[in-house]
Amino acid sequence: MGAVILPDLGTEILIPACALIGIGFALFQWVLVSRVRLSATNSPNNGAKNGYNDYLIEEEEGINDHNVVLKCAEIQNAISEGATSFLFTEYKYVGIFMVAFAILIFIFLGSVEGFSTSHQPCTYDQTKMCKPALATAFFSTVSFLLGGITSVISGFLGMKIATYANARTTLEARKGVGKAFIAAFRSGAVMGFLLASNGLLVLYIAINVFKMYYGDDWGGLFEAITGYGLGGSSMALFGRVGGGIYTKAADVGADLVGKVERNIPEDDPRNPAVIADNVGDNVGDIAGMGSDLFGSYAESSCAALVVASISSFGVNHEFTAMLYPLVVSSVGIIVCLLTTLFATDFFEIKAVMEIEPALKKQLVISTVLMTFGIAIASWIALPSSFTIFNFGEQKVVKNWQLFLCVAVGLWAGLIIGFVTEYYTSNAYSPVQDVADSCRTGAATNVIFGLALGYKSVIIPIFAIAVSIFVSFSFAAMYGIAVAALGMLSTIATGLAIDAYGPISDNAGGIAEMAGMSHRIRERTDALDAAGNTTAAIGKGFAIGSAALVSLALFGAFVSRANITTVDVLTPKVFIGLLVGAMLPYWFSAMTMKSVGSAALKMVEEVRRQFNTIPGLLEGTGKPDYSTCVKISTDASIKEMIPPGALVMLTPLIVGIFFGVETLSGVLAGSLVSGVQAGTSDHARSLGPKGSDPHKAAVIGDTVGDPLKDTSGPSLNILIKLMAVESLVFAPFFATHGGILFKL
Repeated sequence: MGAVILPDLGTEILIPACALIGIGFALFQWVLVSRVRLSATNSPNNGAKNGYNDYLIEEEEGINDHNVVLKCAEIQNAISEGATSFLFTEYKYVGIFMVAFAILIFIFLGSVEGFSTSHQPCTYDQTKMCKPALATAFFSTVSFLLGGITSVISGFLGMKIATYANARTTLEARKGVGKAFIAAFRSGAVMGFLLASNGLLVLYIAINVFKMYYGDDWGGLFEAITGYGLGGSSMALFGRVGGGIYTKAADVGADLVGKVERNIPEDDPRNPAVIADNVGDNVGDIAGMGSDLFGSYAESSCAALVVASISSFGVNHEFTAMLYPLVVSSVGIIVCLLTTLFATDFFEIKAVMEIEPALKKQLVISTVLMTFGIAIASWIALPSSFTIFNFGEQKVVKNWQLFLCVAVGLWAGLIIGFVTEYYTSNAYSPVQDVADSCRTGAATNVIFGLALGYKSVIIPIFAIAVSIFVSFSFAAMYGIAVAALGMLSTIATGLAIDAYGPISDNAGGIAEMAGMSHRIRERTDALDAAGNTTAAIGKGFAIGSAALVSLALFGAFVSRANITTVDVLTPKVFIGLLVGAMLPYWFSAMTMKSVGSAALKMVEEVRRQFNTIPGLLEGTGKPDYSTCVKISTDASIKEMIPPGALVMLTPLIVGIFFGVETLSGVLAGSLVSGVQAGTSDHARSLGPKGSDPHKAAVIGDTVGDPLKDTSGPSLNILIKLMAVESLVFAPFFATHGGILFKL
């Protein structure tokens, strides 16, 4: 089979070293951002033009306005406090769920062998003895809690960094669009590198700690590790749904009453929902999205490790080859570090037109460099030939074939990114057509927008289909798992680009609320416009990787549950297929209705304040921001529970009462149905703000917002979470499931 070039000791050094380099780089970027002061105190540095002087001079406007800086700091504090308050409230409820579900995992998995502490025959090799099921139950519970806590920390840190950077980006915009871009992008990079590095480091440490107990039982070890992915995605579901409901309730309320009814600009300080709207950008698009992509990364790693543990890597105890998925992720951190320097240090943005191309170059550069990185990782960390478990058989695979599996996932991600950009950027005809439809009112705008969303899934689905065919042909389910990992290998850059959007959006809001000049607002609007497109690209990556991850987890589940074939012609499987295909619609209906209910309360409150607070529209009265923040918080916490319960309980109910074959049908149905989620995004306005076409565009925007920011992004978590939950509980379902069919 051939030996690997990288020794085990080299792997043990390489993975944590790359993770620590990533964390160090994130902290360095944070230090650079923190040099932009949010105070109007003078400093010895006064007059410096390097972008980091303590006292910012509005050079082009020719004034030194202490009040502007103080106002920015005040608004930033309000946004930060609102976001922190919401997340703490959300995490309090999520924490209770985590503890309850952890107990459930332990009881269900422990009962597989009647809570026996004696060794048992191994699942895939009955001639060998493996650790007791009770041990798997305990370690699965621990890894679930680890994944959940890491996911929560990832989301929370992302939110803190974004709220730290938004006002600093606004202040940097006074010096030019290039300085503002660097501030926003560096802040996004802090989040991207912290999340990617922490996810890798915690997983690596967990594997090594668990290995002390499991010893040579690698099948049991990596089966227990799958709990890490379940914990990550469980938290991501509540973060995405709760954050999505929060942000869209505030957004719809602010837009409908402010822009359409009262003809005031976006982010106008007279609008009572404006702080809640800006808070929502952070809890939905930053904290929720961070947890989501962390979940995808954790699950793709776990799916690959589970399949590898029952292949020649695990059977022969080849440590370096076994941790190939983690080696790929380690190389990805170094590649993303180099890529980030192209945006912040090697090239300077001098004009508004250069922003979007600079962000697109990040995707291209990271993909090209990562292709070489994967080639090197495959050469040094894999034997020239090995076998991969393929539904009961061992398939012979060459290292160059596995390289192609990862590479095809990586490049499919780039294709999905560019197609998403084509359909959501105002530089291309699809969005321009939607904008033109505003001439005849909101109805035609909504119709065009929905049609565009449905159409936008065609090419990405073909890209995913090709990835699946190529990777499965070369390396069975392991190939699909590493293809998903390839798509997520540049996660640090993807997250930096994604987080840049909400930070820029907040920066524009702060500029408007602080009463800064029209020229500053134009710069932040340009940053925000590019950010809207890049946020859509991030969602494209998330759904593409979710499809591959879910299929890999599905394959691992089928293997673990001892299902030889999934035959759709059998009634058990077919009824599961139908129910599974229906679930994304049920889930979307719940989340859309939740946004509608919350937005209704918000609209009523904003109208009430405009009608009852004297001088509010004239600018002499002060709005009650905190009531709107409370409405969004209360509504999102209350409304996130039913959709979350639907996703978490479905695999348990189906597995216990109908068995693993019906559950396999449900997973297949939800995957095929849920991955088709389209996007509907902003239209450019025709005519001045306040005109009829502009109002039509705003209404179309408010219809599309819950689709693209709440239901759509949550669907990828639905298909991943149901698959990984089924995999974790597979031993229980295989032993005790299908009660109704046993009667």
